[in-house]
Amino acid sequence: MSGNSFDRLGRSRDTDSVGLTVWVDGWQMQCCGEPFAVGSDISWTLGDADVDWLEAVLGSKAAEVDSAEEHHGALPKDTPKTAATVSSISAVHCRYAPDPGGDSKILYPVRNSAVLTELPAADGWTPDRGDLQFTGYLVEIFPATS
Repeated sequence: MSGNSFDRLGRSRDTDSVGLTVWVDGWQMQCCGEPFAVGSDISWTLGDADVDWLEAVLGSKAAEVDSAEEHHGALPKDTPKTAATVSSISAVHCRYAPDPGGDSKILYPVRNSAVLTELPAADGWTPDRGDLQFTGYLVEIFPATS
């Protein structure tokens, strides 16, 4: 296992000495993700987060996201995994609405509508909260030291 993560261009990021904030898509967890909890040792493939989308969901908090967990082939197959321990989990819920003046059938995240809720564990099936829809998790991890 490596203490590095890699961006889409294959550039290495040293992750040995600091904690990271990782975005985990709800849909990826629901499809085939492995449940995890605070204190769990994980081994994830990390890549660049979709900053534009995260800014739409999280607003200025998106700047705190270091990486995104990916296990559906969006990264090169030889991208090493990052071994780490989960230190906190927050479920992210937000509102969705049509773009003003756009197609009323296409919904987009409503900027700054995100609500974060700390959780002890994540399995991808976090329920919606009224008109706030579950969209993913912000997960703090501390990479393992070799």
